[in-house]
Amino acid sequence: MSTEPPETAEDAEEPGTSAEGAQVSEAEAELAAQRVERERIERRKAERQGPIEAGGKLSGTAADLLAAVRAVESGEKPAATVFAEAEPAPRRPAPEPVRRVPSVAPGPLVPAAGAVEDVRAVLVQGGAPEGIAVQAAGVFGDGGADVLRTDPWQLLRVPGVRPEQADGFARALLGAEAGPDDERRGRAVTVWLLEQAALAGHTALEMSALVAALGRQGVPEPEETVQNAVSEGDVLVFQDAVGEAGGAGEDEERPVRVLVGLERCALAEESLADGLARLVNSVTGQDGAGEEWERAAASAEGSAGELIRAVAGHGLVLHTGGEASLAEPAALVSAARELGLRVWAAAHGPVGRARFAGLVGGAGVATVAGLLSGAEGPGRDADGALEVDLLVVLDAPQLDVETAALVTESLPDGARLVLAGDPGVLWSVGPGRVFADLLAARVCPQIASRRPDPGPLGELVSGIGVGELNQVAAPGKEVVIVPVRDAGEAVHRTVQLVVDSVPRAIGVPVEETQVITPGHGGAVGTRALNAALKERLNPGPGRFGGFDPGDRVAYSPAPGRALPGRVVRADGEGLHLECGGEEVVVPRERVESSVRHGWALTAHQAVGCRWPAVVVVLPGDAAQALSRPWVYTAFSRADRHLSVVHGVEQALPRAVAEVAAKPRTTRLPVLLAPQVPVAEG
Repeated sequence: MSTEPPETAEDAEEPGTSAEGAQVSEAEAELAAQRVERERIERRKAERQGPIEAGGKLSGTAADLLAAVRAVESGEKPAATVFAEAEPAPRRPAPEPVRRVPSVAPGPLVPAAGAVEDVRAVLVQGGAPEGIAVQAAGVFGDGGADVLRTDPWQLLRVPGVRPEQADGFARALLGAEAGPDDERRGRAVTVWLLEQAALAGHTALEMSALVAALGRQGVPEPEETVQNAVSEGDVLVFQDAVGEAGGAGEDEERPVRVLVGLERCALAEESLADGLARLVNSVTGQDGAGEEWERAAASAEGSAGELIRAVAGHGLVLHTGGEASLAEPAALVSAARELGLRVWAAAHGPVGRARFAGLVGGAGVATVAGLLSGAEGPGRDADGALEVDLLVVLDAPQLDVETAALVTESLPDGARLVLAGDPGVLWSVGPGRVFADLLAARVCPQIASRRPDPGPLGELVSGIGVGELNQVAAPGKEVVIVPVRDAGEAVHRTVQLVVDSVPRAIGVPVEETQVITPGHGGAVGTRALNAALKERLNPGPGRFGGFDPGDRVAYSPAPGRALPGRVVRADGEGLHLECGGEEVVVPRERVESSVRHGWALTAHQAVGCRWPAVVVVLPGDAAQALSRPWVYTAFSRADRHLSVVHGVEQALPRAVAEVAAKPRTTRLPVLLAPQVPVAEG
């Protein structure tokens, strides 16, 4: 049974899923803040007066699902007959924002030793590896052993466990009672499928897609299984109108789609929509400082002035552009400071924080995680809101719905929020496509930068962004293509480039050169490349979980976050790392799940970072993994030099021209539509 972290659909095997640190670390504080947010959402759920969304005449399975929801809300058993001729329920108004009271983040949630041993005993009895006992006890709490005995398929809640493994565990515990038609199995597999969908970026699944997936998992009555999961409160069901209002005749019903989602994703997306609507509607125009804003805009250059004018009169503004365009949010931050506003900026990680701090004089820049946890940033007022008048969030495509909901709910009424980022890069590892959804919804001003990234690299990446892989003149060897025939040659040439060719010909030292490859597994994945690079650059016995002092690593403090760093030392306390100028201690039991070698990264791990030189490795077996966002992200991580170890032949230009981002099912545009009018222009 695998104990590795679950994978994302867009980037196989993203690093570990556990928070780290023996003391109250940034990751633990972030998780604590998320727990408080979930409690707030629970309170809001309890206060709801009616169904989440209704409308239209439904029949068949869709009607049964809607009837199940309404029956649950009324305390009755779900109806077994077809629901017909239902009048649409009015959409509930957006509630007033509920402010979180700041609290001290607790220590890591370590289960009691007795609970771990009880869970371990059940795991051994069911033939599951006892090595996951600590992780399972952390998921289930003190009563975990009883939960697993009563419903063995709950083992699917432990990351990395698959249905066939949970089936074997259930057969070992229940014997002949464990069958594919067991209601407990159906509900657990339903939740598991939606968790896998969340890892792939979806906040919900269309009912037909979920039913089909349940059928592939051997669930005999998938429609009835979904109804059962809804009635038990395991999942939520929604129906959203499809198409533009007014598109149908007066006597015609607008078509709807029925979606099923996890409560945490669905309610976070709803909370995000409410928070964004509050920001949009709380700043109705330029205040008394309008003349000062205009003078600041007039003194700025080009689209920087447009950005300042947009922020002067709006609570939410989107800014798009590449690396060079960061000068425009920097100009906005400087102008707002001169106006006496409380201004902070937040980047995806420490590398992005340092780069932007260099543009704005160093102060007032945090990471998003540090801002939310309280480890960085301005602090919060008595109502729990961040003490800011303007917040600029960089790397905005990396915001998933849960993080974005925390950000918006943390802002006070009247504050301004700017989401800035490059729309061409890969979307968030977590569920949602917040930045892309907002760009498509057009509910606020959008300022597109007119500052292209300079030089041959900027020209190459700009072409990729519009689906063209152009040959560019590179007189200074800014771009070099290295053809390879097989996996062995790809590994050999990659090591040669990093260790010898790039330092000698380009003048970029080894420690400032980053390798990027499509996945972790395979003959030319990060594991194979990191093993080869370690052997050349820092050979050693790997006495502490395979690591030695001096190793480059990628540390994952929370799902979807990877911080480049270096091993300093190891002792009884754990593995000591240096990440972005900060020391991090990873306890021994968490090293395997949260630390990987980092000479080679995936593109998802590299988002938010840039290096003087980048070597992108495209082995022959990577052709199916390539897409335009992947290539755009990988190639745009280079500041001065890009080497491409090229073994995919025509698959590369084909991916750039034809393979767009994988679709994600989200509800944010539908939730925003009734609350925020479409912005003009």
